[in-house]
Amino acid sequence: MSFVGSVLLIGWDVGGWNCERNRLSRDALVVVDHNLHVLGKPWRGNLRERINQADTTLSFVQALLDCCQIEEPQASATQIVLGIDTPLGFSSEFMDLLVNGQAAAKVQGSATNPYLFRFTERFLFENGLAPLSAIKDMIGSQATKGMHVLARFIPDRSQCGVWTDDSFATAIEVYPSSAKRSVTVNDLRSQCLELSNLSISDWHEDEQDALTAALLAWMFTFKPELMAWPPSEAPAREGWIFVPSDSLSSLD
Repeated sequence: MSFVGSVLLIGWDVGGWNCERNRLSRDALVVVDHNLHVLGKPWRGNLRERINQADTTLSFVQALLDCCQIEEPQASATQIVLGIDTPLGFSSEFMDLLVNGQAAAKVQGSATNPYLFRFTERFLFENGLAPLSAIKDMIGSQATKGMHVLARFIPDRSQCGVWTDDSFATAIEVYPSSAKRSVTVNDLRSQCLELSNLSISDWHEDEQDALTAALLAWMFTFKPELMAWPPSEAPAREGWIFVPSDSLSSLD
C-alpha cells in the first residue's frame, strides 16, 4: 500500500453504543503523526452523536481530529489511517448460520469454534494470543459500532482486512493487547512518548489502548513488513486483525 504526503494515524479504542453510561470503558482516540509525535490531546467519551452527525467521510474524520483538539493539519489536507480496536466482522460460519440456516460441520473447543471466532482469531489462538469473541465476550455493541462506521464512511474493501473510502481514509482492525508481547511496539511507544515529551501514567486504560492502536496503524503504514498479514485462505468478508509479527509465538 502506498501513502504519499502527510499521514495521520488515529487510534480508536471502541466503546459500546451507549458507553457514556459505562465509566470503565468508553471510546478513546489518540492521534500520532508520521514522525511519531502525539498530536493534540487524548480524548475519551462516546462518539455516537458525532457518528450520527457526520454526513461524509471528511466530516467524520474531522470530528475525530476536533475531539483531540487538533486544528492543523485539517483532514482534507492529509491521509488518514485509522487503527480500530474492535472486531470488524463476524465469521463466515456464523453469517451462514444466521442468514442461510447452514450449520458448520463440527464444533469442538472454544478457541476453534467457528461460530464464536473468525479465521483471524483462530490464527491468533494458534500463535499464542487470546483474542475476544464478538459473540461470547459481550463486545457485540463495540463490533457493530465499528462496522457501522466502516459502512458509512470507509466502505470499500481494498484487500482482506483493509478498508478505504477510495480517497484519503484507510481503516484496519488492530489488537492492542498483542503489543504487550511485541518488542517492536514497546520500542515505538517509548520513542513516541520521548519525542512527544509525554508520560501516560495518568491516562485512562482506554486512552493507552488508543495510543497503541495508533502505533499499530503507524506500523501498518510505514513498516508493513513487521506486521502479520492475512494468508491467501483468509476469508475476505471476515476481515483480519493486524498484529506485529513479533507478538506471535510461532515466530519467536
